[in-house]
Amino acid sequence: MRRELVILRHAKSDWPYGVADEERPLAERGRRDAPEAGKWLRAHVPAFDLVLCSTAKRTRQTWHLVRRELASPPEVTHDGRLYGASAGTLAAIARELPGEARTVLFIGHNPGLEDFVSELAGRGCTLKTSSIAVLSGKGDWSGVRPGWANLDEVAKPRG
Repeated sequence: MRRELVILRHAKSDWPYGVADEERPLAERGRRDAPEAGKWLRAHVPAFDLVLCSTAKRTRQTWHLVRRELASPPEVTHDGRLYGASAGTLAAIARELPGEARTVLFIGHNPGLEDFVSELAGRGCTLKTSSIAVLSGKGDWSGVRPGWANLDEVAKPRG
C-alpha cells in the first residue's frame, strides 16, 4: 500500500522579548504565508487522514490558518513529542501511525524535520518556514526508516 507523509514546517514566527520558545506566535509574514501553504496543500494533496501537530503556539496557529484553506480538514492531534523532535523521534512517531491512515500531515520544527525528510528520502532537503515536503513510501508505517520514502515534491508557498 502506498503511503504519503506530508511535512509542513511552521510559518514564520515572531521573537517577542520574554516569551518562552514554545509560546512564540506567528509573525505577520507567517500569518500571510500559512494560508498560501494551505492553498498549495489543497491543490496538491487531495485529503489527509490524519494531522499531527506540535504543541508549540506557532505550529497550532499555522494549522489554524492552513486548515481554513482545505476542502475537508480532518481533526488535528496535538502531540508534544513533535516540539523539538529529532529525526529519530519523528520516525518513531511515524511508526506508530494507524494502518488505515494513508496520507498524514506532520506540522513541526527544524532541524528535526529537515533531518527526518533527508533520512527518509536519502537526500538533502531544505525546509524554510512554511515549506512543505511530500514523501511517499510503500508498506506499513511500521517500516518507516532511512531510505523508506521518495521525496516527491518540495514547495515554499509565500503570501
